[in-house]
Amino acid sequence: MIKAVLFDLDGTLVNSLFDLADGVNYAIASKGYPTHDTEKFKYFVGDGIPKMIERALPPEHRTAKEINQVKNLFLSYYAIHYADKTCAYTGIPELVNDLKSNGFKIAVVTNKAQDMADKVVNSVYGNIFDLVIGMRDGILPKPDPTLALMTMKHLNVKPTECIFVGDSGMDVATAVNSGAVPVGVLWGFRKQDELLKNGAKYIISKPQELLDIIEELNK
Repeated sequence: MIKAVLFDLDGTLVNSLFDLADGVNYAIASKGYPTHDTEKFKYFVGDGIPKMIERALPPEHRTAKEINQVKNLFLSYYAIHYADKTCAYTGIPELVNDLKSNGFKIAVVTNKAQDMADKVVNSVYGNIFDLVIGMRDGILPKPDPTLALMTMKHLNVKPTECIFVGDSGMDVATAVNSGAVPVGVLWGFRKQDELLKNGAKYIISKPQELLDIIEELNK
């Protein structure tokens, strides 16, 4: 019986690509490095801010010191501009409201830093989610299952009672690693073959299809 739905944030609940790209491009340009087309950030994001910065830097400048300096520039910019262009994907607010009104527990599990995850979720969705879990010191990022398992414990649900929804192979792998039902979405940053390769049990192209999956699983 499915009782809870855990959502990835960037590329699943919100299209944040433009604000992330603008922030990183601002930071690397400030250091004199070439910037990148926004589309490239579909493969830069997902594994936390340091990894995104590392991927955006020229290979010869990917030192710990330089990544940290660029990260700080990015954070200063993004803290102000995190919601300039970020918005919900079509149909997701309705899906979230449907889940909530039908008694399902809903949460966000993201590799975005906790403070920024809180700000982005609140700016787009308000306080509808039961929990927002982001990165914090001492916790491994997804696809390690720790963040997902922390969320399940807080919601008082078992892994088998959860669906994990995400747009990347890393999200699907998180679902598999945590014991949740892995659902991949096609409106985000990555493609179907990546989702299937990492163990997606279901692939959806429209948000409302998730309700059909839940209905099927709860028969």
